[in-house]
Order: sequence, then structure tokens, then C-alpha cells
Amino acid sequence: MKTKRTILILSLMLATLILVACGGEGQTVEVTRIVEVTRVVEVAGEAAAPEAVTFAGAGDTLQTIQSRGVLKCGGNANVPGFGYLEPDSGEFTGFDIDFCHAIAAAALGDASAIEVTPLSGTARFPTLQSGEIDVLIRNTTWTLTRDTALGFDFTPVTFYDGQGMMVRKSSGIETMADLAGGTICVQAGTTTEKNLSDYFNANGIDYTPLVFPDAPTTLDAYDQGSCDGFTTDKSGLVSNQILLSVPEDHKILVEDMSREPLGPLTRHGDNNWNDVASWTVLCTINAEFLGVTSENVDSMLGGDDPVITDLLGETGDLGQNMGLSNDFCYQVIKQVGNYEEIYNRNLGPETPFNLPRGLNALYTDGGILYPIPFK
Repeated sequence: MKTKRTILILSLMLATLILVACGGEGQTVEVTRIVEVTRVVEVAGEAAAPEAVTFAGAGDTLQTIQSRGVLKCGGNANVPGFGYLEPDSGEFTGFDIDFCHAIAAAALGDASAIEVTPLSGTARFPTLQSGEIDVLIRNTTWTLTRDTALGFDFTPVTFYDGQGMMVRKSSGIETMADLAGGTICVQAGTTTEKNLSDYFNANGIDYTPLVFPDAPTTLDAYDQGSCDGFTTDKSGLVSNQILLSVPEDHKILVEDMSREPLGPLTRHGDNNWNDVASWTVLCTINAEFLGVTSENVDSMLGGDDPVITDLLGETGDLGQNMGLSNDFCYQVIKQVGNYEEIYNRNLGPETPFNLPRGLNALYTDGGILYPIPFK
């Protein structure tokens, strides 16, 4: 049997990353943090052309963004409520997109200064690794592998989720066990595929997965009746249901198959930039906790509550410590809003989704969002 040999020629340090494509097919990506790696692959005795892969690790991302004047944000275009390209306006909207706006407000003082690159589940990680985008905010689950082997740093969680299952009401399916012997539509390149396998195998449920390359084709296959169930995060099920031909003919099962903490992520090697993204998220949570909104924030200026004056940058050098204006959180709140405003604008009672906050409520309201102090 002939073997495959991979010869790596390094100019400087090589870091090998295992790209666990969110439960899809694993692939090995050879990368360097500083220089280009030449990879020569010999298969069955014939050498292929060299292939170059780069990893933009260390550096001053904030300075690059401020010099450029635009935040490059990796997002989604196909998940209404979270990341969606509006067909009429050509604008990106959604919960995740608003956090792109929030980070731009913090880093640049201008929430509109963003450039969104829509990415598939398999393309999102190499695109962030290569430096083509500054931050990835695309319903991405925080896992140990992604936080270590893939070379990323996550911010605090923006949305606590869990994987679920959608079925037709007419099917008579009430539990996961009722799907025994059935077919399930699932997207490749996400944790969804592995979670599905793990859960069904652990519970002894026989099934056939039908795997599709992206969210639209997965949803379309389910809508056309190619499979008995459609699985993704429950937030995704809620947002995708309105895209079905007859949304009211479908339901989401109660059971959860996994834990899915979702949030922004940045590259290893730039702690300050991750601090900027992280404290932007924490700014929105603190603002909700303290009752500071986009509508009343100006009236809060000049007050005598030291917690709020710190939050809005009137006292202390909290922004300066990260290379930002001290009023960075004020800019986030004024231009984008606090966490509750962002949530309600995209997912709340006045939207088609009317998605209960559940775990995504403040800890004082029965959820688990906890405001880390601005001090």
C-alpha cells in the first residue's frame, strides 16, 4: 500500500492546529504564527504543487483597526434574528451583528464602521486564523478545542443556547426517541453534527444523518420533506422556522441535546484586542444591570454614582488601559444599546421570534448573566 507523506519546510516556528470542523470532517491545518509555511504533499509517488497556509497570530489588532477605520467582522447571512442579509436593503442585521456594531463603537467611536464577511461553518475558523477578519461573531460555540488547539480566545458568552430538533406536527413525533429509524437534516462544519451523533448513540436511537454544506440547503432539504427532523441550536431553529413554506406546520421538541455557549472570538496572541471585545460585551450587560439605556444615558452623565461614572468613562482610565477612549462604554450604549435593548431589538416580543430570554436574563431575573464590575 502506498502512503501519503507530508513534508513541512519551516522558516520559523510551526504550530499545527487540528481543525475540528465543529463536528464535521476533521482536517489538519499546518500554520505558522509569523511566516508562511510551504507544504509539499506527495501522494502515490507524485508531488503536488506547494500549498501555502498562514496564521496571523500576534500583533496589535486594535491599532490596525484604528488605522484602517473599519472593523472587519465575520458573521452569518442566513440566520434571521442573529445574522441575516436583508434581501431588500442589502444590510446585515441581527443579534450577532449588533455586537459587531458594539465593538466598532468601542474601538472606533463609530458603530457603523463595520465590514461584515458572511462565512460558512467550515470557512469561519481559517478566515479568522488568517487575519482576514478581526473578530468572529457567528453563533459559534465556545469549546476547549477551539479555545486552545485552534488558537482562539473567546469573550464572555453573549447567548446561552442548546441544540434541539424541529419536526412536523403531523409526524406524531413528540420526543427524540420517536425519531428512531428516521432521517435527520444536519449542517456540516458545526458542532451540531457531532452532538447529534453523540446524543443519539448514547441513547441507543438509530437514525440516518443527511449532511448538507450550509444552513440554507439544510433547511431547504427539510422543508422539501427529505428528512424527518432538522437539528441545530434552538435559537437557530426559532429563526429558521419563519423561513419555512408553512411555519405553523412545524414544532421544536422540548429536549436539549447539548450546551451551546455562543459568543465572539479573536485570535491568540493579542490579549489586548480580546480585552476590548470582552469588555464591550460586559459593558452591555453592566448597562442593563444599572438601568442605563441608549435613551437615558445622556441624562446619566454628570451624576454622583461612582459605579455609573466609571461605566461611562467620566472617572478613571478604564478605556485608556486598553488603548480606547475612556468613554468607550458610553459610545457602545449610546449608539447600540445595552444587552436588553440588543436582545429585544432582534429576538424580543416585538419580533417574529418572541424568544424568551431564559438563561440569557440577568442573574437577578432568573438567568445567568452576571455583570463583571467596571473598576
